[in-house]
This record gives sequence, C-alpha cells and structure tokens, in this order.
Amino acid sequence: MRQEKNNIFEGIDWILVFFYLILVGFGWLNIIAASQNDEYIDVFNFNTNYGKQLLWISLCFPIIILVLFFNSKFYERFASIFYLLAILSLVLIFPLGKEINGAKAWYNFGSMSLQPAEFVKTFTALAIAKLLSDRQYNLSLIKNQIKAFTVIFLPAILIVLQPDPGSALIYLAFILVLNREGLTLNYIIFGTLSIALFILTIYVGTYKISVWLFSIITIILFYLIYKGGKRLLRFSWHKILITYIGLGMFIYGTGFVYENVFKQHHRDRFEVLLGLKIDTKDIGYNSYQSELTISSGGLTGKGFLNGDITKGDFVPEQHTDYIFSTVGEEWGFLGSSLVIILFMLMIARIIYLAETHTNKFGRIYGYGVASILFFHVTVNIGMVIGLLPTVGIPLPFFSYGGSSLWGFTILLFIFIRLDAHKKYDW
Repeated sequence: MRQEKNNIFEGIDWILVFFYLILVGFGWLNIIAASQNDEYIDVFNFNTNYGKQLLWISLCFPIIILVLFFNSKFYERFASIFYLLAILSLVLIFPLGKEINGAKAWYNFGSMSLQPAEFVKTFTALAIAKLLSDRQYNLSLIKNQIKAFTVIFLPAILIVLQPDPGSALIYLAFILVLNREGLTLNYIIFGTLSIALFILTIYVGTYKISVWLFSIITIILFYLIYKGGKRLLRFSWHKILITYIGLGMFIYGTGFVYENVFKQHHRDRFEVLLGLKIDTKDIGYNSYQSELTISSGGLTGKGFLNGDITKGDFVPEQHTDYIFSTVGEEWGFLGSSLVIILFMLMIARIIYLAETHTNKFGRIYGYGVASILFFHVTVNIGMVIGLLPTVGIPLPFFSYGGSSLWGFTILLFIFIRLDAHKKYDW
C-alpha cells in the first residue's frame, strides 16, 4: 500500500479551488453592494455585514487547512461518529438553542451564532457514503432502502421541528445519490407525480381534482376490462382498489394538510406562486421586489454599487437568501448567467472527479456534494426569480452568514481531500 505524502496540498484539484475562490470573492462583493448605502466603504469595519463576512471568509482558510490535514481514510473511518454527533447537535438545539425569526435553529456563542443544520448536510453525506460503500450493502433490498432513508430523513425531521422546512428540503438531494448507486427510478417518478398531484390539488381544488382523476381512472378501467374481459378484473381487482384508495387518501390528505396544518403565510406563498392570488405588498412582496430588481439590471447591469433598488433596501434579506437579486441588478443578465455557469461547471467538475474514484466511498460522497450544491443553487435562484416559493435557503458561497459559508467550505474541501487521495491505494 502506498502512503500519502506529508504535503497536504499535493494532488488537490486546483480547478475546484479556483471555482471556490471566485464564487466566494464575487459573493462578498455582492454582500458589500447589498449592505452599503453610502459612498464610504470600510471593509475592516466588523460591525457591517460585509465586514463580518470578510472575517468569516478569512477564518475559512484555517478551516480548509484543518480539513486537508486529516488523512482521507479518517473521514471514512469516523463518518458514523460524525453523523451521530450531528444528530446530537440537532437534538440539543431544542433545550439549548437560540430562537431567531421564529425558529430555534442556532447556538449562541456570545456575539456569534452557529446554525448546526448548515454542517449536518456534510456529515449526512459522509454517513450515506459510508453506508452505501459497504460491499455487503444492496440497495435493491427493501430493508437497506429503509436504512438509507432513515439516515437521510432523520436529520431532516429534526430540522423541520425547529421549524426550518427550507433547510430540510435539501435532504431530498440525496435521492439522486441513491439513484446513482442503484435505487430504482420509480422513487423519483413517484415523488415527481406526487408533487404534481399536490400542486394540482391546490390549484384546482380537492373536489374537482378527485372527480377528474377518478373519472379518468374509471374510464381506463372499463377500457381494460373491455380488452381483457373478466380475467383481467379477477386478477387485478386488488390493485384497482388500492389505486382508488391511495389516490383518495393522497388527494384528501393534501387538502386537509393544506387547510389545517399549513399556516396562512405558507398557503399565501403557494397561491401567489400559482397565480391564485396577486400580492405585491404583503406575502408576495419579497418575490415581486426581487424580480423587479433583477429585471432592472438589463443585459449588462447598472455597475458595481450602482444598483439604486439595492441601495434603497427594497428587497428584504437581500444580503442573505435574496443575494442573487443584487447580482441581477448590478451585473445584469450576463453577470447572472456567469454565476450560474460557474456553479454548473463546479458541479460538473465534482461529478467528473467522483466518477474517476476507484474507491466507492469517495465517489458516493462526491455525488452527495454535487447533489447538495445543485439543489441549493436551483431552489435559491428559482425562489429569487419567482419560479419557486420562498423557502429560505442560502446561495452557496454567496449568501451572508458564517454557518452557511463554513458549512459549504467543509463540504467541498472534504471532497477535495478525498479526491487528492484517490491516486493512492485505499
């Protein structure tokens, strides 16, 4: 077995490091733009958002050194321990956490707060890689699928209870990882159809959608009976009955949850998104102002620090979840496209490197990193441009916040460490 060299930088993929530095640097410039209302900029004023972000960026470098310091085998060996500690951090948040904006999702350390949910994604990706890389593990077995779903959705459930449904939504990204490792595509198809049926139920109404669907199924049923006769009915009646019952429970369950479990502001967000309600002053204000800000940038944008809507602070949370609207106004369509291209190139590079791994653990973790980044970018930008409802998740490496920046940095550089080690025998 060949031994790793002592140089922690040997073999690391500098292309990924380059993407990381460009995105973090450009993200910081946009935080300056979204936080600055006067002409004077003091980057070392740590009372400002951009000053604090600069401090957190500078602290990323010792974090990176620490991540690269450990032997790649270390992350595989202790993946389960990391995961258990991550779950413990989510459990302890309820008695010990600090409530901000109605969610108890932060630990308070004096003047600094840390959100454990931003780090748990990384440790869940490690745990899934550890679980699926076991030679005896076969995802075609139901019991193994249950194990994998438990590992994925246990932290998601704890995060929902905080409540922080936006952060919990990201755990759906791991379904792509499972699919790459042999999980049947039926889960993704079923999930997609369920989401479509959920939206249709909200858009059309419980009664109308149930009548439509049951009428269609009944017509199909009579057609099949006509073609197959009584023989088909004799062998398929239980499947037909299960289909009727399952659809009925889902449709009426959706209606019940939507009306009785969802809060009014959740319902308002869906109705604004689906065009059932026009609201530019209350629940739909963020999205409306964000779209207006982006569209005002035109093709080339207004220039750095020249975004008048951004300076006017019309978009709430513009330095965090809505940071992409600043990109759209000041850098225009070309700048926004460049940001999206950079993210897609980074994700494509991660997938390419993951596929070159001879070690299964490294490959699976790489797909976990790519899937998490893809979901974050897609949902955040989709939310900002009005294609998706507001769910409150950050844009990786761009949004203001130490927990988000450090979490994504650790997530990425663990993979860079694993990739640097792949030329050695495992």
